[in-house]
Amino acid sequence: MFLFLTVVQAIVAAALVGVILMQRSEGGGLGVGGSPSGMLSARGAADFLTRSTKWLAILFVVLSIGLAAVAVETTGGDAIESTLDRTVAPAAPADPLGPATTNQPAATGQEAPANPDPLATPAE
Repeated sequence: MFLFLTVVQAIVAAALVGVILMQRSEGGGLGVGGSPSGMLSARGAADFLTRSTKWLAILFVVLSIGLAAVAVETTGGDAIESTLDRTVAPAAPADPLGPATTNQPAATGQEAPANPDPLATPAE
């Protein structure tokens, strides 16, 4: 459904750009010529292009709102993932020629911390 609405939105956007470019502006624009009477007269073409611009713009806005609603439904924004993956290996040292650092405690008689994860909450 989302992909279908996205394709329709792209087609409507392209049509809207085309219709806007065909309208006669102060400088002449691309303009549409034709017979002096009927639908393809200057006045008839201007009215048709104005109406089609209005309806394409309305359709564009409605499709945008519909796409936003479908996107919210499919993502399920009510559940936020708040856990971290702490099973990854530690990063390599920045200087590969420098001394290797380890997570071993210093030989000062201190005991290693119970939990080496700095992001873990302290045990109370």
